Amino acid sequence: MITAGELRRGVAIELDGRPLAILEYQHIKMGRGGALVRLRLRDLREGHITDRTFPASERFTRIRVELRPVQYLYTDGDLFHFMDTSTYDQVALSPAAVGEATKYLKEGMTLDLNVAAEEPIGIELPPNVELRVTESEPGLRGDTASGVTKPATLETGAVVQVPLFIGPGELIRVDTRTGNYLERVRE
Repeated sequence: MITAGELRRGVAIELDGRPLAILEYQHIKMGRGGALVRLRLRDLREGHITDRTFPASERFTRIRVELRPVQYLYTDGDLFHFMDTSTYDQVALSPAAVGEATKYLKEGMTLDLNVAAEEPIGIELPPNVELRVTESEPGLRGDTASGVTKPATLETGAVVQVPLFIGPGELIRVDTRTGNYLERVRE
């Protein structure tokens, strides 16, 4: 059991029988009355996000989440298939468990599988990934104003804003936490 003072972003707790990850934590001191803790939580099984408020005296059950290296294999209908790189066991996850990571998954990439109580509950992408641009509008010659961007579609179907000089077929690095273009990758 942990107290509200020990809660931090990224800590996993169990609440109402569900494993939840803390996305945001805010301690609120009321002018009159007790303090409150406001949490933004992501359900690790279903993927949805909820906001909850608790008294600061509340105690929570902490969950130990283990990270196991896996390789993304393929998508089969509604399931995403991964292979544990140490045991070669295959794991299938629902789109809800994979969440927003579906925009950056490329066959053969290595990432981490979140496992709580021997149950796979989600994945963690690397901080950035290299993806190829499949579609983008051509930049106009002489249009060199700084900070000007255009939409580009990547090989996974994700759309990101890129500088004007990026064209189809180029390899770029994308931040998986924000979805922002980072840089062009030299091949």
